[in-house]
Amino acid sequence: MSAEQIAFIGGGNMASAIIGGLLRAGLSAAQILVVEPHEPQREKLARDFGLQALAAGDASLARATTVVWAVKPQLFAEAAAPLKAWLSGALQLSVMAGIRTDSLVAATGSERVVRSMPNTPALIGQGIAGLYARPAVSADERAAVERLLAPTGQTLWVDREDDLDAVTALSGSGPAYFFFFVEAMTAAAVDMGLSAEQGRRLALATCGGAAALGLASDESPTTLRERVTSKGGTTYAAITSMQADGVDAAVRRAVLAAQKRAAELGKEFG
Repeated sequence: MSAEQIAFIGGGNMASAIIGGLLRAGLSAAQILVVEPHEPQREKLARDFGLQALAAGDASLARATTVVWAVKPQLFAEAAAPLKAWLSGALQLSVMAGIRTDSLVAATGSERVVRSMPNTPALIGQGIAGLYARPAVSADERAAVERLLAPTGQTLWVDREDDLDAVTALSGSGPAYFFFFVEAMTAAAVDMGLSAEQGRRLALATCGGAAALGLASDESPTTLRERVTSKGGTTYAAITSMQADGVDAAVRRAVLAAQKRAAELGKEFG
């Protein structure tokens, strides 16, 4: 990474997770530039990472070999407009939900665009990011994107840009579904006489352990579920109750609703 110059447009949580990983991987603070209009966040970036953060973009952006877009989708057009003159020579990497690559090409003048849909476990290096590259992106640039995102977790390439709406719905929004389920398990723990803290610890450890078991096993989630679901037992009672309540169908509808909204965001803010 010795020749890389990376500019971040937006310096929030996701940008900070990537920046921290890059510094741990050997990139120097001098190789990173951030454009962040909010002063408290600029001060935090300087304090945490010792890097340069600008309130507004300037000609120094032209030195960037890669530009990482990390602003909220609704702020993209406003953030991009004053920067176009300095960005066309760089590889563009977006971690924004919904914004299509056509919009990024129009805003930057570069056809070399990769879209990424990360998720919040990236903040602790346990995320997974779906990736889509336009045809102008070379194999070496794909590899560079993978290296850039490696400290945040896993990556998964998709062949069609529209597939990123499904990635957004499944893994981008997925941590919220998980915590929603943990909230319900914790409430049930209190109903059964445990404390909320006991319920939280039991629920999180159980879900985390189950996820680790699933990742370590070659067996399907269905098989793993059936291994602890003896007919007439406690797990069977719980699963039967959830099936009677239509939980599985509700989850599928919820994920499809998130996919639909991801597609709408692209049209709304692109």
